Amino acid sequence: MFYREAGQFKATYEADSAKFPIFQDKLFIWFYLVIGFVAIPLLGNEFFLGAIMIPFLVFTLAAIGLNILTGFTGQISLGSGAFMGVGAYACYKMTLAYPEVNILIFIFASGIFSAIVGVFFGLPSLRIKGFYLVVSTLAAQFFLEWAFQRIPWLYNYNNTGAIDGVSRWLFGIQITGGGADRTAQYIVCLAIVVVMTWFASNIISGRIGRSWMMIRDMDIAAELMGVRPLYAKLSAFAVSSFYCGVAGSMMVFLWLGAAEPESFDYNHSFEILFMVILGGLGSLLGCFLGAAVIWILPILIREWLPPLIDKITPWVITSSTADLVSDIIIGIMIVVFLIMEPHGLARLWAIIKQKLRVWPFPY
Repeated sequence: MFYREAGQFKATYEADSAKFPIFQDKLFIWFYLVIGFVAIPLLGNEFFLGAIMIPFLVFTLAAIGLNILTGFTGQISLGSGAFMGVGAYACYKMTLAYPEVNILIFIFASGIFSAIVGVFFGLPSLRIKGFYLVVSTLAAQFFLEWAFQRIPWLYNYNNTGAIDGVSRWLFGIQITGGGADRTAQYIVCLAIVVVMTWFASNIISGRIGRSWMMIRDMDIAAELMGVRPLYAKLSAFAVSSFYCGVAGSMMVFLWLGAAEPESFDYNHSFEILFMVILGGLGSLLGCFLGAAVIWILPILIREWLPPLIDKITPWVITSSTADLVSDIIIGIMIVVFLIMEPHGLARLWAIIKQKLRVWPFPY
């Protein structure tokens, strides 16, 4: 088989503990990067890039943020949608105040504002946990939604109450605002997600990430071993909110072009949580897999199910019915994974890889 590490020897501890110790894994990563940066921009049309790939990348980044907090630190949160909104509104205000600055700087800077808000609402985690922390973060979600609707300064006193993605250019190509180049928007989104995924991987494998996982496994034992819960939990809230804030600014400026407060409601928080559950808690790969299932699967069902049913049966399936079918399928998948495989799709992929490594021998 092609997936073997026979003959691949490690001479140093660094090589043995590398993120991709098997040579084939490195080849797969480069293959995916070539597909993402070369093949998809060349072959993808407006619908594929704007309705599938860009939102997939946006929600993947938000899922990584939530997974850092929930999967790696064990702090449950239902405020991801609101923290995305903080990043979007912060980016909007900065673009109006400093129109000459590159939009990419503001996209990353918006995550800092979201991180500050996340740390503030993460303070209750120092005293409460479990269901009570869920209620606390849900309260943050409702409060921030109220702020987006009731504070006119945030949306620049716009009569519609919405924020608009102003037009900005990068290397002479329009990437935000009306008439922006979808291919350029996709490449920028993909580059941001790749860089921030690499950054998250390094944080998780370092000292800070180990302290998060110690807090997740047993916070009392972690404190006895020298981990300070104050810094560990609040840093997890900060990094998680930073990722969600960057995803929110990408959502407005590189995907939708405009957004209302309803774009950051609690439905999005639950949607991101379902991505993490299906993909796998404590797995960066699971964030990509979960976002693909939650976002792309309903689109495929909506596009393929009505004509398929129309061909094989006399019934007529509308798009709204197809949406209900997709909701049912996703709901069943969530229940099945919670019971059968709590670690999600990432765990299934790890099992498949392990079986390939020892095939045809039993495992």
